Amino acid sequence: MKSAKIAALVSLALAGIAASSSSFADTLVKVDGSSTVYPITEAVAEEFQKAKKNAIKVTVGISGTGGGFKKFCRGETDISNASRPILKKEIDDCKAAGIEYLELPVAYDALTVVINPKNDWIKALTVAELKAMWEPGAQGKVTSWKQVNAAWPDRPLKLFGPGADSGTFDYFTEAVNGKSKSSRGDFTASEDDNVLVQGVARDVGGLGFFGFAYYEENRDKLKSVPIIAAEGKPAVSPSIKTVIDGTYQPLARPIFIYVNAKSADKPEVKEFVEFYMKNAEALTKEVKYVPLPSKAYTYNVDHFNKRLKGTKFGGENKVGTTIEELMKLEAK
Repeated sequence: MKSAKIAALVSLALAGIAASSSSFADTLVKVDGSSTVYPITEAVAEEFQKAKKNAIKVTVGISGTGGGFKKFCRGETDISNASRPILKKEIDDCKAAGIEYLELPVAYDALTVVINPKNDWIKALTVAELKAMWEPGAQGKVTSWKQVNAAWPDRPLKLFGPGADSGTFDYFTEAVNGKSKSSRGDFTASEDDNVLVQGVARDVGGLGFFGFAYYEENRDKLKSVPIIAAEGKPAVSPSIKTVIDGTYQPLARPIFIYVNAKSADKPEVKEFVEFYMKNAEALTKEVKYVPLPSKAYTYNVDHFNKRLKGTKFGGENKVGTTIEELMKLEAK
């Protein structure tokens, strides 16, 4: 799947339009969850269905990481896309419903802060400046760029971000504000990243954040902002290179699929997961995410075949986990 297809595919998923054809068998793999992970899983699903000559149908929906886990913990889906690890409440909800799961990291993402191309006063942003914009106490009070930094113009600050069911929202608020879901509420929110793209693209005073693939898809309409993680640190732009070398912090993060343990015993789900891990490295690159090392996907297949259940993240985001640290975690 080419990157240019992402926007159209996401719009179809959000509209709840699932491709149907008499050539599809009744065999079905149901996936839902993160809009960030969607491009990878949808690319895998397309290639898998071609390889199976449509004998197995894979539906991939978008209800956000949190919304996806709600469905997953009710036993409504086989696989949940997640742009953060499963959280404590979701672990408890799944346990209460008797849902066990396998956690498989599939790629890394550079959560990207974007501004309008006509914005000529921002060269980089510190985490402290992002916090001044997004923290709960800023609601109704911090409404212009000048209020964040006196050197910036007195122009309205218009913020765009994912909704509360988004794992991207959870990760960003924890990385920037110090607590997941802790945020001002007076911003334009949408689970559709393309709505956020259009919002920032139309407003010179706009600022938003979402996954790197959506920035890459729309870099002719937006500018990405280099991030200064802490005082004395250099400004680092989001890129595949800076995610791999661990310098893009604190907004680089692993992304996952979670597989229902009972579903893992279904032949169609087993085939899909094994196909996913075999092809994830190439397809992740194709849709502009950062693949894990090859050994990670081999480990995932072994992890899946041994039915190693649960999470290695303890119900927390673990902000700032690098690829190297993730691999050490997975090797335990």
